[in-house]
Amino acid sequence: MAALLSTGALAAPPPGYSGNPVFPGWYADPEAAIFGDQYWIYPTTSLAYSEQVGFDAFSSPDLVHWTKHADVLDMKAIPWAKKALWAPALVEKGGKYYFFFAANDIQNDKELGGIGVAVADKPEGPFKDLLGKPLVGAFHNGAQPIDQFVFRDDDGTYYMIYGGWKHANIVKLKPDFTGVEPMADGTVFKEITPSPEYVEGPLMFKRNGHYYFMWSEGGWGGPNYSVAYAIGDSPMGPFKNMGTILKQDPKVATGAGHHSVFHVASDDSWYIVYHRHPLGDTKANDRVTSIDVMSFDKDGKILPVKITNEGVKAHPLR
Repeated sequence: MAALLSTGALAAPPPGYSGNPVFPGWYADPEAAIFGDQYWIYPTTSLAYSEQVGFDAFSSPDLVHWTKHADVLDMKAIPWAKKALWAPALVEKGGKYYFFFAANDIQNDKELGGIGVAVADKPEGPFKDLLGKPLVGAFHNGAQPIDQFVFRDDDGTYYMIYGGWKHANIVKLKPDFTGVEPMADGTVFKEITPSPEYVEGPLMFKRNGHYYFMWSEGGWGGPNYSVAYAIGDSPMGPFKNMGTILKQDPKVATGAGHHSVFHVASDDSWYIVYHRHPLGDTKANDRVTSIDVMSFDKDGKILPVKITNEGVKAHPLR
């Protein structure tokens, strides 16, 4: 995909590069996953909440050439969802693919909605609702039940980190993803909000024995949206705040946030997948999905990400 110019025209990326955005259309909150020998991105369809009624997905063998898979999960397959589908999280387990999502943008415990889960036999779906109700459908510790991320620890335990409204929780998922269960200390919904600046969009990964907890700060529709991170010795923390690593560049794009990561284990390459606003565009939902390189220093700290128009070089998985 080529880069959007401020005029709305497209500039061709250098040969062998993805270009940013990596595919056309208004897409946000990208979830990055590697299934087999394909990269997958599952984004929010960035429209008004009443129009966010389904998800598309995109696959690539090399980060440069992307194939669109339309309507991998449609609201019609979720009987309890009415509007505002967003923020996918995907995992594969036992030959099945599980698609976690937020729906209905609930404002209190009297409303139906929250975090759901769907299942399919293939990464391109079609996905069908697993439970017939939300997996998490109420507020706990002040966290709006949205923006879930599913993390598999080395012992095979699956945790879900989630939360809007400036609060983040972690829960232990049942092995079949039909619910949550108490952790070792008996806690079910444990708050792990890492910073007063935390807003939403949590993500976790483990590298060299340390747990990296990442999140978005600022307003999702504005130019100052950004990504910060912390490091801890367990999924429950405590976490040491390490600062901001992704933000706008007035020469490239604004509102860079709500991200995910690709980790290619064969050569330990890392890529950050995120959404941003084209320069000069102030409409909150005009968000595009982009990819740039994510690097670490010798001490394991994440280096500030340089956001680009050229994107990343081809990196085939085969």
